[in-house]
Amino acid sequence: MSRTGPDHGQEQAFRDLAERYRGELRLHCYRILGSLVDAEDVVQETLIAAWRGLDRFEGRSSVRTWLYRIATNRCLNALRDAGRRRPPEPVPPFTPPEPTRRAEATWLQPYPDALLEQVADDAPGPEARYRTREAVELAFITGLQLMPPRQAATLVLRDVLGYPAAEVAAMLGTTEVAIKGALQRARAAIERHRGSRRAPAPGSPEEQELSRRFADAFTSGDVDGVVALLTDDAWLAMPPAPHEYHGTAAVAAFFRASFGWSRPRRFRLVATRANTQPAFASYLAEPGEPTDRPVELVVLTLADDRIGAVTRFLDGDLPRRFDP
Repeated sequence: MSRTGPDHGQEQAFRDLAERYRGELRLHCYRILGSLVDAEDVVQETLIAAWRGLDRFEGRSSVRTWLYRIATNRCLNALRDAGRRRPPEPVPPFTPPEPTRRAEATWLQPYPDALLEQVADDAPGPEARYRTREAVELAFITGLQLMPPRQAATLVLRDVLGYPAAEVAAMLGTTEVAIKGALQRARAAIERHRGSRRAPAPGSPEEQELSRRFADAFTSGDVDGVVALLTDDAWLAMPPAPHEYHGTAAVAAFFRASFGWSRPRRFRLVATRANTQPAFASYLAEPGEPTDRPVELVVLTLADDRIGAVTRFLDGDLPRRFDP
C-alpha cells in the first residue's frame, strides 16, 4: 500500500479499524503493564505508530497480528524505560503496624469489568490456555508483573491470545527455542501465584453473600466481622502503598489502626466489579460534612467460601471509572 499524502477516506478506514481493536489492545497492554492508565497511553502510541507505518505494512500477517506486534513492543519499551512512572507512596493519616512485607508492583491498578464487554471472549487462538476473563483476575495480572517483561509478554501472546510459537518469536524478534524456554518458566510462575483455590461463580448467591457481609463489617468498622470472613492465609495489599499484610493477625492489626482513625468518619461502599471480581467504590465523609469524597477502590479475591485477599487501591480517581 502506498500513500503520498493524507487521504481522508484512507484515514477514516484506519480510524474504524483502530476502534475495532482498541478494546482488546487496551486489555493486552494492561496485562503486560499492570496499569490501566499506562495501557491507555501505550494503545494510543500504538495506533499513531501504526498509522505512520501504514506504508510499510506488507500484509504478511493479519492487521490484528501487526497491531499486537507494535503494541507488545511498545509495552516492552515502556517497561525498559528507566523513567517509567511509579506512583508516589501515599502517607497514611495514622500510624500503621509494621507490614509483613513490601510489595513490588506498586503501580498495579484494577480493570473495570465494563471494559471487558468490549472484548470478544472468542478472540484467543486455538493454542490459548486461558479464556479472556480468566486471564484478567488480579492474581494473574500480579503474577505477570513479577516476571521478566519478555517472559510475561510470551505468556500473554501464547497462552492468552493463542498465537503460535513461530509468530510470537517473530513479534519479539527471537527464536522459537527461546520462546519455548520462556513459556515454561512463565507457566510455572503464574500457576504458583494463582494458587489452587477457586472463587464462587460471578454473581452467584455465595459471592453476593460474602460481598454483602464484607461491606457491612467494613462500613461499621467491625474488625472481627471482617476477619471472620477471611481465610487463614488471607492478605491485604494497598497499591500504590507498598505495605502488605499476610495472615489474619496482621490484617486484623492493620484494620484496627485504620478503623480507629476513621471512626469519627463515615465510609460508604458502592458495589461494582473489577478484574471479574466483586469490588466496591469507597467514599469517605468527614465529621460534619454532608457529602462524601471518593478515596479508593476495594477488590475482593474470593477463595472457596471465604475471602483470600483484599486489595485496596488507594486512588480517589478510580471510583469514577467504576460507576455501577
